[in-house]
Amino acid sequence: MTPSPRGDLFDPACPTRRLLDRIGTKWTSMVVKVLAEADPGEVRFADLQRRMPGVSQKMLSVTLRSLTHDGLVARRVEPTVPPKVHYRLTDLGLSLEVPLAALRNWAEENMAAIDRANAEA
Repeated sequence: MTPSPRGDLFDPACPTRRLLDRIGTKWTSMVVKVLAEADPGEVRFADLQRRMPGVSQKMLSVTLRSLTHDGLVARRVEPTVPPKVHYRLTDLGLSLEVPLAALRNWAEENMAAIDRANAEA
């Protein structure tokens, strides 16, 4: 398989730009973190929502649908009544955890400086 050509982030039609829009949200970062830390690796929808204070059912559904569509999250449905839906990171999704963790760490380490800059503005 030939790798996709790199895009130009300054081009509004750039596919990389669209992907960054999807993976750069706080909800995506939180979903990836929760699923990466899950033992045995799968988490049900209600458990995800419980571990992500502030996320609405709709926003979590939209985020999971996007991550599943992009191949970052796998979805498994148990045919029970009501159905039980489980989510886990794919290998591709697991590879996203390291850069997202670095971004979260940067934000935590620099939050005080950002707050000071905002207070001065």
